[in-house]
Parts: sequence; structure tokens; C-alpha cells
Amino acid sequence: MHKFTIPPDVSQRVAARCGTPHPFATLKGPRTALLVVDMQNAFMDVGVGHAVCPNAPFVVPAINRLATATRAAGGSVFWILNTHDEACDTEWSVMQDMVTPAARTKRNTALMRGSKGHHLWPHMQVRDGDEIVEKYRFSALIPGGGPLLEKLRARGIDTVLVTGTMTNVCCESTARDAMMMNFRTIMVSDGCAAMNDAEHAASLINFHLFFGDVLTVEQIEEAYARSRLLDPVE
Repeated sequence: MHKFTIPPDVSQRVAARCGTPHPFATLKGPRTALLVVDMQNAFMDVGVGHAVCPNAPFVVPAINRLATATRAAGGSVFWILNTHDEACDTEWSVMQDMVTPAARTKRNTALMRGSKGHHLWPHMQVRDGDEIVEKYRFSALIPGGGPLLEKLRARGIDTVLVTGTMTNVCCESTARDAMMMNFRTIMVSDGCAAMNDAEHAASLINFHLFFGDVLTVEQIEEAYARSRLLDPVE
């Protein structure tokens, strides 16, 4: 499990810019969506994975806990699956060309629909009412990245909580685009995983300084509770 605390100087800089160190500490459950990014066998199972993140299994309990809290608050839960299809070979050829042929084959095989690598890690607690959404880029919200944006808009979502793996790749890419698509965006510090503590921290700090908020699962649960007290009838 990553050990992360927002450095005091970062909090001070955010407070100077935003008027508060946590600009999105107030949540409305029905307008909030939890995005669970790439918690798939391809990134967690060494037997089938192409880019296994050793820290990813450690954030599974936190994600499941936050999913339960978000549903209870009236929010939405989206399980996002990194997916390779034929269109990726031409529409995202730059990424394909950046890796060796062997690495490309391993990645594409692991992320093809129907493969074991494409499936969610079996310990993720999907429930009725949740949505499973494919994405075709690091970001789930960039044009060409998949249908997530339309689904969020259709539900009236204005706030997203970003969890999953890896913190500094698909999670941060999705979170940055969420902010720039006008969502209040929170990266969940104990719900994201990277290859090491340094990369995890660097990603969260940069995001917090310029793009959105960084909160823990406990802080989000507290925000849901405050919302219910202030406005018990949604």
C-alpha cells in the first residue's frame, strides 16, 4: 500500500489559488460517479498480464469500500476496461509504434475482448446498477477514448472520483481530461496504485496543484455523510 500525505507546501499553494486546500470536499452523492480504471487481470495477474502493477491488489479493498459508499449516497459506479481492438492499430498507431513487436503482441492479446486479461480482477465487487465501460486510450474521456463521457452526461454527473491503476498513467490521464471536460475531479489517494511510491506521489501532487482535488476514501465518506445531514432529501 502506498504511503502518501499531501505535503504542507502543496496544500498551501492549493489554498492560495483556490481559497481552500480541498476545493471539492463537498459532494452530492447523486451527482457523483466513481470511476474504477483498469483493475483488470492484464494489470494484476502475472500469468496473463502485460504490465502488472504489484501495488494494484492492495487498493482493491479501498475501491470496493468506496463503491459501497458511493452507491449508498445515490451515486454511480463505472468499471472501466482498457480494451484493444482493430481500430487501435490505426487510430492509436503512435502508441503501438512506441513498443517492441513482442511487447505490442503481449499487450494487445491481454486486452482483447474475451481474453482473461481483459476481465476485471475477480475481487472487484461489481453490483447491479453499476456500468462496465470500455476505453481505447489511456484516458477514458479523450475523444476516441470510449463512451464514458456520454454516459456521465446522461446521468447528470458533475463530479468524478478516480481510482484504479496506474496512478500516473491511465488514472491521471482520465482525471486530467475529466477536469478539462468540466467535471469536478478528485483523485483518490488510497484508491490508486502505481509502480512505486515516488511515481504515485508525483502524479497526485501535480494533479492537486493544477487540476483538481486529492482525497482519501475516508474523507469522501465523510463528505457524503455531511451532505446527507445538510440535505437529507435529495
